[in-house]
Amino acid sequence: MSPTARPVRPFPAEYELPMSSTVVRDTPTTAAPAAFRAARATTALTDVRTVFLRELRPLIHEPFALVFGMVQPLFFLALFAPLLLATDGLGDVASLQWFVPGLLVMSTLFATSMTGSNLLQEMQTGAHERMLVTPVRRSALIVGRALKEIVPVVGQAVLLIAVSMPFGLDLHPAGMLLGLVVIGVLGIGIGALSYTLALRVKDQDWVFWMVQQTLIFPLLLLSGMLLPTDDGPGWLRALAAINPLTYVVDAERTLFAGELSTTVLWGALAAIGTAIVGLTAGVRTIRRSAD
Repeated sequence: MSPTARPVRPFPAEYELPMSSTVVRDTPTTAAPAAFRAARATTALTDVRTVFLRELRPLIHEPFALVFGMVQPLFFLALFAPLLLATDGLGDVASLQWFVPGLLVMSTLFATSMTGSNLLQEMQTGAHERMLVTPVRRSALIVGRALKEIVPVVGQAVLLIAVSMPFGLDLHPAGMLLGLVVIGVLGIGIGALSYTLALRVKDQDWVFWMVQQTLIFPLLLLSGMLLPTDDGPGWLRALAAINPLTYVVDAERTLFAGELSTTVLWGALAAIGTAIVGLTAGVRTIRRSAD
């Protein structure tokens, strides 16, 4: 898969955050400048909301990016699912009810793991530096960006489900909605980790793509998204057991089957844990990188 970065376009004036000549720190000081006092006057939730809306507006104005992100999962659905259905030995496991939930997690993994490339471009064009001198808390710059990932992830999932339904996907609304919540939380975590990687490598684009491409396919294959790992060798099953995506995939399949079990709980915990790790790493990295 050849990475394609979304071109950076300048934001219209109404989308820009208020500028300040002083870099605002997250740590209070006794001699706080006016910009710092203005920042403290806003709540953390207000800052997160500001960044969230700023990142969301380009997506709303250019919905083609959301649809384009569906191309690869649809190719897998059209070309891979018939092979599974025709494969002897898989029985009723090889069905859309088993395959589509894995595709939803795969779509989340692909889309959110590449979002750091947009931050890389902003750092190279100076847009990120301009964000750092606004009164908005630095932690909100990561949290707001990561929360934005819920929208494209859930949007692509809904489109994929809608396309699959005419071909036999049995819809369980309650399970589907809970499954969308789980992958939304997972998208926050992976997106935050992608932004963290971008902050670490800074202007070294090749390092970002090397790490992203090196990790994405082992995570995909070891999670059982495309093929079950239950009958694999011991070493493969051991690696799959430490892959958090394995539990998310199992939870999605359980929910899309209209069932509730401890599998769902483990999947939800894996998604929440990924989000906590990603947001914590991202907040720490952006604070250190701006010092």
